[in-house]
Amino acid sequence: MNGAASFLVVNFVVALSFSVVFVVVARRSHSRTAVIWLGAGFGVASLSAICELLVAYAGPTRFWALCAFATVLCGMVMLTIGIGQMYGRRISLLSASVYVLASVMLAHMIYELPRGTPLQALLYQSPFALVVLVGAMSVILAPQRTTLDLFLGILLTITSAHFLGKAGLAVWVGSGATAKDYVHTNYALISQSLTAVLIVTVGLTLLAKLVLEILAVHRTESEADSLSGLANRRGFDRQVNEALQRHGRGRHAIIITDLDHFKRINDTYGHHVGDTVIRAFSEALRSQAPEGSALGRLGGEEFAVFLPETSVHEAGRLALKLRHATMSLEGLPPSLRVTASFGIAAVSSVADLDAAYREADVALYRAKGAGRNRVELATSVTQSVASPC
Repeated sequence: MNGAASFLVVNFVVALSFSVVFVVVARRSHSRTAVIWLGAGFGVASLSAICELLVAYAGPTRFWALCAFATVLCGMVMLTIGIGQMYGRRISLLSASVYVLASVMLAHMIYELPRGTPLQALLYQSPFALVVLVGAMSVILAPQRTTLDLFLGILLTITSAHFLGKAGLAVWVGSGATAKDYVHTNYALISQSLTAVLIVTVGLTLLAKLVLEILAVHRTESEADSLSGLANRRGFDRQVNEALQRHGRGRHAIIITDLDHFKRINDTYGHHVGDTVIRAFSEALRSQAPEGSALGRLGGEEFAVFLPETSVHEAGRLALKLRHATMSLEGLPPSLRVTASFGIAAVSSVADLDAAYREADVALYRAKGAGRNRVELATSVTQSVASPC
């Protein structure tokens, strides 16, 4: 077995391995259908290596040569459909099927043309280049792109261009007088080695994107409070730290709030009503807090709001709105009147965040000690800004 044939075996194993890995990853991915298309694409494309070996060492030559062409093209179309779905661009299955059928018919028509001529080489390679370019455009034209997305788009563009480059290479070094001769040529050695590099690079890049998405989903789920839908303490702390790093030193505020007599609500009306109160209060926080705020349920009946680029007095006005909204929560028993107490402190940077938590907590307990249903600022700022109703 010569070098090109060895590369064919390697490419078969690598592509098939990626196929299996993508199928496994699909079980964890939110883009399950797209990932299955990717796995199927690598799996089908891997069969082209077997077909190429059958062209060289078995027969009928024409049949296996067309099978090699068709399996590569079908695999690439499947990959392009999967990539399109990942980036929100739907590719018609009917259009894709017609494209594959027309391309295979073209390959059949040009089979008798002299190999290695510009016309034959360009017509043979163009269908591959075009379908990969469609995948590249799906990535490049996506509305939101990360650095990894940009790299993938560039990589797919290079992959598309490399097929046209192979057409020129076939003319330059020769691809064999017949399809059976292909595997014994220097062109085949170069072509299959380039294919190996691109398979691995594209496959690993797609896997990296999917793994990062899975990790992001798992982090979101691990940082979310299932009852309220807000961030839990871990998620809230991360959001606050990221906001402080993004906004830098400045005028920020944090509100710590606690539902008054929540245990009494659970004991009197039952835990199902208590859960309804938590959900209704969380919705009030979401509706009242300005865009860019961080919201969290720190535990039990205690919640927090971080307000970047906001003074404590502006935060106090928001707390007053939340205080009034709490007293008119919907979906509760008519006899139940819910109130909340609020403590507010200033934050200027990540370094004084812990101190701000403590100050806001002290202000909250001062509000509770003064009769509850109040808004209190940290003593370093001013006295209370609201009296009980």
